[in-house]
Amino acid sequence: MNSIAFPRRQSMLHALKALAPVVGVVFMAFFVIGMALPVLPLHVHDTLGMSAFVVGLVAGSQFAAALASRLWAGRITDTRDPKQAVLWGLCAAVAGGACYVLSLRFVQAPGLSVGILLVGRTLVGGAESLIITGSMLWALGRVAAERSAQVIAWVGMAMFAAIAIGAPIGSWVYGQFGFLGIALASAAVPLLSLAWVLPIPALAPVASARVPMATVLGAVLLPGIGFALSGITFGAVTVFLTLHFSVQGWAHGALAFTTFAVALIALRIVAGHLPDKFGGARVALCCLAIQALGLALIGLATTGWVAILGAAIAGAGFSLVFPGLGLEVVQRVPPASRGMAMGIYNAFLDLTLGLGSPLLGLLAARAGIASVFEASAVAALLAIPVALRLMAWPARAAFSKHSGDRHGI
Repeated sequence: MNSIAFPRRQSMLHALKALAPVVGVVFMAFFVIGMALPVLPLHVHDTLGMSAFVVGLVAGSQFAAALASRLWAGRITDTRDPKQAVLWGLCAAVAGGACYVLSLRFVQAPGLSVGILLVGRTLVGGAESLIITGSMLWALGRVAAERSAQVIAWVGMAMFAAIAIGAPIGSWVYGQFGFLGIALASAAVPLLSLAWVLPIPALAPVASARVPMATVLGAVLLPGIGFALSGITFGAVTVFLTLHFSVQGWAHGALAFTTFAVALIALRIVAGHLPDKFGGARVALCCLAIQALGLALIGLATTGWVAILGAAIAGAGFSLVFPGLGLEVVQRVPPASRGMAMGIYNAFLDLTLGLGSPLLGLLAARAGIASVFEASAVAALLAIPVALRLMAWPARAAFSKHSGDRHGI
């Protein structure tokens, strides 16, 4: 297998060139995931005639599989190679898309068709874990150590942007070609991505002792809790923001969501280096306060434009919490355990979306949709003591000395 080593320090242009191939893979993989999100419920309910419970089962099976496979994906990344994890993930995604295509052969037997869809969704969930964990570690290995948070920010941004762009395109494809168009794209795009990935050099092997699982979990626990509390915002905005505008009778609900997304992406582009410069926990602390302010504005707003302003502020605050706390994670474990660590770290968002979003729905039913954003603001404020604790508890010397010793850097 080819290998490549990169200098300890890089210019911004050099770093972007090194990141671009891996970020491109993440974008393409999550683009097809985004395409399927808005149309799968329509296909299962309208075409196959299934109940809302089955719709939820099919939609949620991918995320359950992603959560269940996070540790496995991290172990593959650490013990094999980040590139190999990504290749396996893309192969699983192709197989998942093929299951989507196969399920259409049995539309007249809806139960069987749904069963095949569930297999496909499970494969795509496993692919998601392998691709994002492998890509994160692959990207970290291709860029110098002082840009670690910037790497995490860009990989996360590619994932978020791909889903945001893929969803409306998926709706258009579904309207033009039905679910067959989505199914073919779900198989073809990962297949093309395999051709894209194969020529990219793998990382040079690194000699580093692995640490026990309990130690990795202990290192990730505080940043993960902080990320989970902050991540409640993502569920609140994606599920309830446009609904909040509709209930209030305000126009431009879609604009509010777009404003949140644009602010998130823009801040990651222009300020993604700040955690590397000032410290991950310190930047996360400031961003959590900004995030809480924006969410409070949404919840307390009496006009749509104030809520849109709040969405922009919340998006800007949310943008650097993930890379800031992610930097704390990679600085607390040696290089040979970073795949496992990042897999666990990403699992905290899965838990938040899987448990937090239904709880927010219950809260909305009892206290109104505005309370969802007020509760999310409180959750962001509760993450501030976590950031303060991380600032007072810097990475242990035994691990921090490895912060520049990653995959041949």
